[in-house]
Amino acid sequence: MNATRRTLLQATAGAGCLHLAGATRAGSYPDHAIKAVVPFSPGGNSDLVGRVLGARMGQTLGQTLIIDNRPGAGGGIGAEAVAKSAPDGYTLLIGTNGPLTVNPVLQGKLRYDVFKDFAPVALAGVVPHALIVSTALAAQTLAGLLALARSKPLSVATSGVGSSTHLTLERLNAQAALKLQHIPYRGGNTPVGDLVGGTLDGVIMELSAALPLHQAGKARLLAVASMQRSRIAPEVHTFQEDGVRDFVASSYVGLLVAADTPAAVIARLQQAAAEALTHASVLDKLTPLGFEVATAEQQTPAGFARLLKTEYDRASQIVKAAGIKLE
Repeated sequence: MNATRRTLLQATAGAGCLHLAGATRAGSYPDHAIKAVVPFSPGGNSDLVGRVLGARMGQTLGQTLIIDNRPGAGGGIGAEAVAKSAPDGYTLLIGTNGPLTVNPVLQGKLRYDVFKDFAPVALAGVVPHALIVSTALAAQTLAGLLALARSKPLSVATSGVGSSTHLTLERLNAQAALKLQHIPYRGGNTPVGDLVGGTLDGVIMELSAALPLHQAGKARLLAVASMQRSRIAPEVHTFQEDGVRDFVASSYVGLLVAADTPAAVIARLQQAAAEALTHASVLDKLTPLGFEVATAEQQTPAGFARLLKTEYDRASQIVKAAGIKLE
């Protein structure tokens, strides 16, 4: 046997062993605890969804899912940690708009590439954005606010420059031909005091944060950015009902792993996530937050990948049109 043939046979045998070892590891997955990185501080929507979903997934998988909060850089620190983790399915990212489809548009020097360094597992669902206004504001409906905004300046806060709610506000300005004045705060709940006190005219925020203010009579929900009215606030109109056509905006939450994670491992995680999203213990906790479960198609890796591309393209268009730049 010549040297070239012997080398080829050895290489082929080695590749077969590696393939078998990979299949064995995937077949026994998971055999120890899984870490789920939430790239924000405890208490936010992504953290709550991650904990509730993770608890049920852990039961299905037979292993504990440990939540690891790694805040910083608009979610970039946690996202980078997962992007650079071993592609073995033992480190998940609880991914959201910021680190996945907003930061990549606004930040030129990210240390990860969303479309190269991650493998989507499943979209869990979304929390719609909503417009809530001060009780001191004369407008009782979205139509009334649109008319008022064309006659006088109105201030509307978001959770910060370049946040997903800021992009929603700029979309509203563009689509409804308005000039609502953007007042950036740092964090989703930070404008609440000024809204209740009447310093702000309104806030674009997640429905989960807006609803308690509305229910307590401290502020007034005018519209929800979804195609149908929310089950937890059926009295609140959608933007479309009051004249802003096809206006849908939300904060999404999904699961991702490092690129090159074995397909069998991704499938195992996807199946556990899909099972969890039908379970009463999960729905009973997430539904009151305004959380809307993803469609069956969005719960697949391919469906989640398509949503990420759509959200990235939309963010790119809004940022360019509005000239948004980070401070």
